[in-house]
Amino acid sequence: MKLHFSIPAAEELREGHGGHYVLYSLFLEGFLLGKARYRQLRRWDEQLRQVFGSAVPAFPPKFYLVMTQSMADERRSQLEQYLQNVTLDANITKSEVFINFFRKLQLATFKIQTQRAFLDVYLADGSNIILDIQTSDTAERILQVTSCKMGIARELIKYFSFFFIQDCDDGALSVVKKVAEFELPYVSLQSMKELDCKLGIRKWYMDPSLDMLLTDCKASMNLLYMQAIQEVKRNWIKPTEGQMQELEFLQKNRNKAKFLEKIREVQFYGYVRLDSCICDYPEVGCSAEIYAGNNEINCCIKLPTNQTKEVSFKINRLRSWQVTFLGEEDTLEFRFEYNDSGTWEWIILYTKQAFLLSSCLKKMISEQMIKETNKVPETETEMLESMKNSKKSSIQQKQVIHSRFISRKRFLVRPNEEDCVFEKIGEEDL
Repeated sequence: MKLHFSIPAAEELREGHGGHYVLYSLFLEGFLLGKARYRQLRRWDEQLRQVFGSAVPAFPPKFYLVMTQSMADERRSQLEQYLQNVTLDANITKSEVFINFFRKLQLATFKIQTQRAFLDVYLADGSNIILDIQTSDTAERILQVTSCKMGIARELIKYFSFFFIQDCDDGALSVVKKVAEFELPYVSLQSMKELDCKLGIRKWYMDPSLDMLLTDCKASMNLLYMQAIQEVKRNWIKPTEGQMQELEFLQKNRNKAKFLEKIREVQFYGYVRLDSCICDYPEVGCSAEIYAGNNEINCCIKLPTNQTKEVSFKINRLRSWQVTFLGEEDTLEFRFEYNDSGTWEWIILYTKQAFLLSSCLKKMISEQMIKETNKVPETETEMLESMKNSKKSSIQQKQVIHSRFISRKRFLVRPNEEDCVFEKIGEEDL
């Protein structure tokens, strides 16, 4: 599935010989990843084609005439679409050509040289481990180093990921975004200094039953246990009084395996909890707490009457979704098309964690598809039943058409309005 690339901004800059060029700001999930010129991206596209040939999507063509404002807007939109489409192929995103391009781009944009550095990785209980890394190490590489240091079995590390996490003034914890595998965590942390983020490791799957695959490894079970304890303390899950008493007893007796088994029965365990946000359902302007997991988006909505309504939106009734940057104090709009009683309607959430929610949806869908693929019927009856279910599942999967990012407000940064105009920029200047 597509990565959330966007190009909401561009800068018009002057070169030493008097020419001008455009520098595009490439954003990943709402945060600046790097800045690049058209010719840098075109050269990268040529390198990708040498390896992957026709699997690489069409690159925006050169303009041989003087570029007008409308042409510049068109190019920016085309480059944005190209970046989104090129990430559809996992073989491309895992290639050295892809990874090395963004490695160099991140380092150059934030003026960081490749050198030895120390990086703090925070665990769910608030403790941290210090890693000896290179500033140019990707998240995938650092995750491998982390697993080695913590003793997590190599085959289990795929069930964990890095996230940028923020401690709020009121003591709450906010998961800002998931770190992409090719991203450079050390560099990204420098670029997000204003948010005072830290790098945390958390499990990354939406099906709680997958816990069972990790409990035979002591290190991975400890990570799950720490995260589960954190979710209880922060009221991210909703145990009944009886469940809470049993969990406290198991915690007191340090029975981690039984604790993890029991907590899977608790409402919202294994879900990703978002910060409180605003939604337009069932009425405009309602506040809501959002939980994503177990093949649903669950909304605990506070109505204007001060009553609370819990609504579950099942992903097999969801056809498409999109994230839109509104351009007003970094406001993000997350909207999804949902089938309720045979009628399709758009449900809108206004949340700064829109990209995280989108990532959760993609993860749930991919897990659901893997589960369907791995089903092996043992009898003829099961075979027929499976065919029926798979046909039904196929119809449901077709409902999930796409996810996309829309930069509703794009802007051009011009250092000097009189000197920098698009009409003066020719193709070779780019």
